[in-house]
Amino acid sequence: MRVDIYKGVPVRLKRVAYILLIVIVASFSTVSSQETKRETPPLRERLFFGGSLGLQFGTITDIEISPIVGLWVLPRVAIAAGPNYRFYKSKLSNVWTDIYGGRFYTELVVIQDINSIIPVGIHTGIFLHIEDELLSLQSSFWKNPPYASNRFWVNTILAGAGISQQMGRRSALNIMVLWALNESLYSLYSNPEIRFSFTF
Repeated sequence: MRVDIYKGVPVRLKRVAYILLIVIVASFSTVSSQETKRETPPLRERLFFGGSLGLQFGTITDIEISPIVGLWVLPRVAIAAGPNYRFYKSKLSNVWTDIYGGRFYTELVVIQDINSIIPVGIHTGIFLHIEDELLSLQSSFWKNPPYASNRFWVNTILAGAGISQQMGRRSALNIMVLWALNESLYSLYSNPEIRFSFTF
């Protein structure tokens, strides 16, 4: 069965997704041809770890833990994947649920160091980010008829850009602004979604 993940997505957002994919693929090809002459670092030096921790309290309590393992396939192109767990509770109904699943993403570093372009003493990088996330939701909590099973899956494509601030030789703090390109009825994300993550 074919699932159309872009069903109901505005044409403008589809175009943004396609443009991002084209830019990433074109840049990947360009960078790949430039970097083939250089010696590839050992695998252990290209691996990275990290993730994000999200906390929200108030009418909605939303606690998220999302570790990742990634690989720099090229000096400017990284891929990463990892599990995702969220504890979600609404004060209005006083009920809670577990959300779990996984995500896979690709990042393309557009500018490695802003200071090399504009010498202002800020050593920050800029990158593009595209992500595919698959989450399992509890049917009764989200009132998903006809309750064929206890849980159901929601696939979300997120895309956007971010900045990366080096904290050490291998560690960095990242801030991203992402848009859900196929927002579902379950309002898991606000558009745009601001995310903080750490890699080392």
